[in-house]
Amino acid sequence: MTKTNLLNFAQPQLDEATIAAVVDVLRSNWIASGPNVQAFEQALSDSFGGRPTRVLTSATGAMEVALELCGIGAGDEVITSAQSFFSTMNMIVKVGAKPVFVDCDLETRNIDLAQVEAAITPRTKAIMPTHFPGALVDMDALFALAKKHGLRVIEDAALVQGSQWKGQAVGSFGDIATFSFHPNKNMTTIEGGAIVVNDEAEAKQVEVLRFHGIVRLPDETRDVVVAGGKFNMSDVSAVIGLHQLQQLPQFLAKRSVLAARYFERFPKIPGVVLPPQGVPDQSWNMFCALIPFERLGQTRQQFRAALRAQGVATGVSYEACHLTSIGRGLGCREGQFPHAERISRETVSLPLHARMTEEDVDRVCAVVLNTCQ
Repeated sequence: MTKTNLLNFAQPQLDEATIAAVVDVLRSNWIASGPNVQAFEQALSDSFGGRPTRVLTSATGAMEVALELCGIGAGDEVITSAQSFFSTMNMIVKVGAKPVFVDCDLETRNIDLAQVEAAITPRTKAIMPTHFPGALVDMDALFALAKKHGLRVIEDAALVQGSQWKGQAVGSFGDIATFSFHPNKNMTTIEGGAIVVNDEAEAKQVEVLRFHGIVRLPDETRDVVVAGGKFNMSDVSAVIGLHQLQQLPQFLAKRSVLAARYFERFPKIPGVVLPPQGVPDQSWNMFCALIPFERLGQTRQQFRAALRAQGVATGVSYEACHLTSIGRGLGCREGQFPHAERISRETVSLPLHARMTEEDVDRVCAVVLNTCQ
């Protein structure tokens, strides 16, 4: 299968105006953090209801900075879902804290808040849920639980930029939210991410943590007040983000149409679990199906290879964090979180991006049906 006729499961959409804007930045000779970063941060803040927003080189970096901002480190615990991308677990471990895993809902994949409450100990400092496309974590219950126990909330909103909870955009309320601008997300800056915080004081802390821990003194020299990292975004990435953010409503509308087509045309295979359907105001970053491979007499690897041979690329979103080598090293084992483990065994991420057509969705569904027969 040649690259030209392979339907990718994720792909960014960059128009000529964006490419021209990148060329302008390159010609300006101001390619590191500069005026475009400031403009992008302001535009993002406006999209989040005016909440202070800072951009970084990745959502993973944003998570690390968020944990440090909350003062989380050695001896602390952070409750998170076993079903998430590895960055949530990794950053908790990296700052010296312990990830405490809980299970998720099988259909929405969102964190099980009843298990979260049962997992809270005196060492718990934060809850770190991952939102999945189609239906958000119950935000009212989440923040009520956090308030009851005096915990910070760091939302992993990498997959749901543009989703709303009761008319409010994710990131426009709550505590801390992080977003991703990787090429497989709703919008891209090539690589990049953002953190939304509560006030300008926290935003200033983020600026220090993302750039070497440096503060500037009155005499224009510098001091280092904390061992910070280096996560500052370039103006090249920021100008892409500015153009992508302007187009985000169109991207989201297209993704919504494609998701609706999947629900309409996906073959009726016994035992298949699709994402939740019909929840209003949700963005669609990806469309994952749970396929009962054992019942079908094939492996996921065989299934994915068969789809690729017919021109359809797929992904795996996601393996269970608690069954990674890091998770097992923390004492986790198989059987602890059955929903996360079933998702890990059976999930397949099908193509969904703004460059697709409804006919592409029909093609994917026909290939899935052919492969499952």
